[in-house]
Amino acid sequence: ALAFPRARGPRSRATRAARMSFAPPPRRPGGLDRPDCRIRYEVTGEGPPIVFAHALGTNLMTWWQQVAHFAPRYSCVAFSARGFFPSTAPGGGPDPAQYAGDVAALVDALDLGDVRMVCHSMGGWSGVEYALLRPGRVKALVLSASTGSLDPRQMPEPERSQLAAWNGATDPVRADLLARGINPATGPRMAEQQPALCHLYNQIVGLNGEMDRLAIRTRLHAMRTRPPESFAAARCPVLFVAAEEDVVIPPFAGPAMARVIPGAQAVTMRRAGHAAHFEHAAQFNGMVEAFFAAVWA
Repeated sequence: ALAFPRARGPRSRATRAARMSFAPPPRRPGGLDRPDCRIRYEVTGEGPPIVFAHALGTNLMTWWQQVAHFAPRYSCVAFSARGFFPSTAPGGGPDPAQYAGDVAALVDALDLGDVRMVCHSMGGWSGVEYALLRPGRVKALVLSASTGSLDPRQMPEPERSQLAAWNGATDPVRADLLARGINPATGPRMAEQQPALCHLYNQIVGLNGEMDRLAIRTRLHAMRTRPPESFAAARCPVLFVAAEEDVVIPPFAGPAMARVIPGAQAVTMRRAGHAAHFEHAAQFNGMVEAFFAAVWA
């Protein structure tokens, strides 16, 4: 049997004392009553506020790695959109047209003032629409694997001409992944190389129950009508984070839009699928941290 010496002396006592005195950032769960549903949220940490908006299929739990990273210095506000666990759904199911109003109500109820926002996929609709609803109030917006309600069909060339071919090429890829029991949002790389993380992602998705995601997706696409240039009215610095292996959102759409939006930036995460913030959290968090530092001193 191997025997390892036990550390002794002042250093080990000091280390034990430090561990015993550690306190994690405060966590405050809550609920916000809206006219037709109840929005559940959690505030973790103290400092300037970051609002996290999740993707179709997930909920506030998807941000566990971001909250753990940022909460020692920020107030991290993670919420579940209407209809997503543990928030409640209005009659007829969630309507994405109400997302920005829900964010506004949450910001006001928590007295957050100006905010940063980090949005993944569907969450981009919340981020883009809220930033346009309250120009100048979002001091930094991160759109991860998302263009929100900004229309890829109106992005500049040459990417606009690539869109139809990309859609045609990825339709069978998504179908094949589903047939193999792989969520297209995680992609095959996460499923093979990080099976535990992939399993956790699917568990989070499963908490939402049997919601009609197709109906929500149809409503989201119906809202995707804004030309990218129109986002200048938000007066908001934006970072598009694309994922190289994304088969849900065209990875070239965000970088293309960044060229025509004043103050916009774009980065691409290599060897990453649609849920890059989940798959490569340390890299994602570092990119977001650097963006925040650059645009909001």
